[in-house]
Amino acid sequence: MKKRVLVVSFSQTGQLSRLVDSIVGPLAANGEIELVRQTIEPVEAFPFPWPFLHFFNTFPETVYEDPIELTPLALTGEEDFDLVILAYQVWFLSPSLPVSSFLNSDIAARLLKDKPVITVIGCRNMWLMAQEKVKATLTALGAKLIDNIVLTDAAHSAATFVSTPVWVLTGKQGPFMGGLIPKAGIPDEEIAAASRFGRAIAEQLPRQAEPHSMLEGLGAVKVQERLIASETIAHRSFKIWGKLLRRVGDQQSPLRKCVLVVYVLFLVTMILTVVPISAVLKRLFAPLLRKRTAAQKSYYAAPSGEATYRMS
Repeated sequence: MKKRVLVVSFSQTGQLSRLVDSIVGPLAANGEIELVRQTIEPVEAFPFPWPFLHFFNTFPETVYEDPIELTPLALTGEEDFDLVILAYQVWFLSPSLPVSSFLNSDIAARLLKDKPVITVIGCRNMWLMAQEKVKATLTALGAKLIDNIVLTDAAHSAATFVSTPVWVLTGKQGPFMGGLIPKAGIPDEEIAAASRFGRAIAEQLPRQAEPHSMLEGLGAVKVQERLIASETIAHRSFKIWGKLLRRVGDQQSPLRKCVLVVYVLFLVTMILTVVPISAVLKRLFAPLLRKRTAAQKSYYAAPSGEATYRMS
């Protein structure tokens, strides 16, 4: 009997869709696997590129995972799958609003209950807090996370601080300034190399009675220890500002838009000061925090674990 695999994803720029294509290609080619793909579609589509204020005005609802209306999937929720692959982007250190809305829906509760799940993340560089939210939701739904795949922008954080917003707000991926600002996004060669995950799944899944981790040792996850503290601090800040903005008014409120401008200035200041300062402090105290940092990295890298992978 064929193993049935459900792939659920939402991609705004198309980058995540290409990553998912690379991963599931070997599964689709395997005669022992039946692949079912479903795309999450908001009833009111999010724009791309984003208008500046609209982008930031989406932040409070994203952080607090306020559900939006989605177009119904072509499933009833009663279908049975041996594995679910959930692919998502990170918005404001949270799963994108369409994905969090899906996870909090009735059909997700039916589809994911007692199911093994592999998460796939494509983002700039920060994903730990978003994955914590997804893990908590999966646990609440009775699902079991067996692997996690994360691909990020390979450029330095200082460069992506410019290139990623330009891509999001203009739709132009770069490179810019003669290559001084690199092309935004996950490198094409890394997306292509992600097919190794699909090959591993296609090889092991048909022989597993109860699916368990299949990607150990393949470099599915890399935790940047210098960003752990920054993510924690930023997420707390997002919760505080998100709560304030939701109390000020809805997304159409003129007062909320005024407060939002203040928030954007605060956010830029925090990124330019708190993030580098926390990184410096982390490095200074690294010898004293070595055991704690190792434990944190091991925790966030689970269940697939970290491993060095070199593309041939």
